[in-house]
Amino acid sequence: MAMPDNVKIIDLMMGIPGEDNSGWYEFIKPMLMDEESHRQFKMPAQYMFKDIPQAGRQPDYVAYTIAQMDRYGIERSMIGIDDGNAPHLDALKRRPDRFFASYEANPNKGMEEVRKIRRLHKEYGIKAVTAFPSGLCPQVPIDDRKWYPIYAACVDLDIPICMCVGVPGPRLPLAPQKVELLDEVCWFFPELRVVMRHGAEPWEKLAWKLMLKYPNLYYSTSAFAPKHYPEEIIQFANTRGADRILYAGYFPMGISLERIFRDMPHVPFNDEVWPKFLRENALRVFKLEG
Repeated sequence: MAMPDNVKIIDLMMGIPGEDNSGWYEFIKPMLMDEESHRQFKMPAQYMFKDIPQAGRQPDYVAYTIAQMDRYGIERSMIGIDDGNAPHLDALKRRPDRFFASYEANPNKGMEEVRKIRRLHKEYGIKAVTAFPSGLCPQVPIDDRKWYPIYAACVDLDIPICMCVGVPGPRLPLAPQKVELLDEVCWFFPELRVVMRHGAEPWEKLAWKLMLKYPNLYYSTSAFAPKHYPEEIIQFANTRGADRILYAGYFPMGISLERIFRDMPHVPFNDEVWPKFLRENALRVFKLEG
């Protein structure tokens, strides 16, 4: 049950830090209603996270990130890109051996967004589309028809969609991210690979029940320190779900790699689960080169 030290880890949620990362959350501000979230928090779920990583001033943030990855045995990481995200585009261009790309979609933009997804796939080889239903303005529930052209595009491009599910950390309404909403999507799009993000709490049992039901539904551990991985998910991985659970971190958005890998050896995964969780499932689901 010990965490192996010879597995080249793939991290399915990482960012390139800067001296000040507060600008990452501008998109969510129109949805925040409370004063504390606007005036005191550096990130909109700060009440949940202690010691948010601070890179400080670095001469080269890409090199700094790679050094952090090397320290903890992370071979490759998925980073979000967009046309104006220069740090992430620079990282992808300089080190395609260490980084691969995703794009966070906004279904409120209709076919314009579908065309953009196809263009980014052609130009940058994005390996996934990501989604934050509660963080959109206006919000768009997981099973809303606005998502359907994006789901269809993911099927056509043979890439997964990584969907935030469960109660969101920022103080936003949770209704768009109820885990039960995945049921109709997975039923109607059986070819679509869906990777749950951000815990699925408090519906973890429903999450693994749906994974039993739908073979293309997966769960990633993004935004959780390993100490807090849900017991239901660990049990599922150790019994029937070893092929369905994938490692994702949250550096530098909310959790340091030091914290993650200090906790990780204490996760009670069975021996056969570890290489799948840390690497093999990501290679398969995201169709990465081994």
